[in-house]
Amino acid sequence: MNHPSPPPDFKHAQGLSADPVEQGTGAVILYADGACRGNPGPGGWGALLQHGERERELFGGEPLTTNNRMELRAVIEGLLALKRPCEVVVYTDSQYVQKGISEWIKGWKARGWLTADRKPVKNADLWRDLESAAERHQVTWHWVKGHAGHPGNERADRLANRGIDESQST
Repeated sequence: MNHPSPPPDFKHAQGLSADPVEQGTGAVILYADGACRGNPGPGGWGALLQHGERERELFGGEPLTTNNRMELRAVIEGLLALKRPCEVVVYTDSQYVQKGISEWIKGWKARGWLTADRKPVKNADLWRDLESAAERHQVTWHWVKGHAGHPGNERADRLANRGIDESQST
């Protein structure tokens, strides 16, 4: 049976509920990762949301993108999946994402979305989306070494690769 190809902005979610946040307290943990086969090339993103015993997996892919765009997309989609403002602890293996949102973005904005070298910021569209998605939450950003056996990061990596696979299936 032929299945139509997913659209370029393919995304999928699996989980116990549409909102991983239960009534009560405690931070939502978000593990986010992006992947690309070729850079640029087909790419995918994966996000794992956890709160207490509940969790939700999200993934998607694009036919032609970069790894950095998928790293950003993973965090954006994870934050957008939260239905109300939350305390969120984000784990990413991308220093580009972690430093970009924690340090560099202030300077980019002050310079009109230009780098210190006065060149346009790459992926400015996604940086704006990430800033918007994060502003309604109380977010703490953490970098973890990729492919180093961190269980949450490894799951997010598998989801990102699944995003590539499923976005390419016909």
